[in-house]
Amino acid sequence: MATAAEPKSCTVILDARSGTVVHRDGICDERFSPASTFKVPLAVMGFDAGILKGAHDPAWTWHEGIEAPKRDRKTVDPMTWERDSVLWYSREVTRRLGFDKFATYVTQLDYGNKDLSGDPGKNNGLTHAWLASSLVISADEQVQFVRKLLTDTLPLSKEAQTKTRAIVPGFDAPGGWRVYGKTGSIWLRDSKGEFDRTQPIGWFVGWAQKRGQRVVFARLEIGKDGSAQGPKGPAVRALFLKELPRLMRRKSQ
Repeated sequence: MATAAEPKSCTVILDARSGTVVHRDGICDERFSPASTFKVPLAVMGFDAGILKGAHDPAWTWHEGIEAPKRDRKTVDPMTWERDSVLWYSREVTRRLGFDKFATYVTQLDYGNKDLSGDPGKNNGLTHAWLASSLVISADEQVQFVRKLLTDTLPLSKEAQTKTRAIVPGFDAPGGWRVYGKTGSIWLRDSKGEFDRTQPIGWFVGWAQKRGQRVVFARLEIGKDGSAQGPKGPAVRALFLKELPRLMRRKSQ
């Protein structure tokens, strides 16, 4: 995993139907932790396995003993899980899958480096692999995953893919674009394996559509605004939504 101090970024946009590159700039082939963008493939797994049933089923209620910030101590369903990015719900899905089935799904989806070993020596891949740990993915790989999700060509049930698309949060962007995507926020780790709060990772991954046009995208920023202590994903999302019309106009010129 890269740990360079210099800020890095990537924006990659593909035509959803043909796979043609609309825009690609930056470190799009380098792999980093997916953080909460992993909730999208995890939803496909959950629906395929029958753990998740629909947008509002199952609704699980937080209880004492589950580690969670105060904002996530509530009843959560699949729609809320994706919208509010609730980590404890993700871990309940992986716990119910069990490690072997979880690993089989990640391999089937060909997701990033497919490494679920977790933090060195901690045997925690079932609950931590996607959190600045062993599982890493590039922006190029992220858009290929989303493109397959949109076309029902992931090697899991079509029903699972349809239900997953239905719970991905949606946003309006300038110029009449409707954007669906998931943020992700984490930090790079330092030489001691601790989070480096000056090196935030921010993702926004998904698809956008306007009339008959549909594209898939991944936006990644690392290390910019390093003094910020809050999650970086929402800031990356806001910037991408603002810039999308310009990026698409550039292609059409």
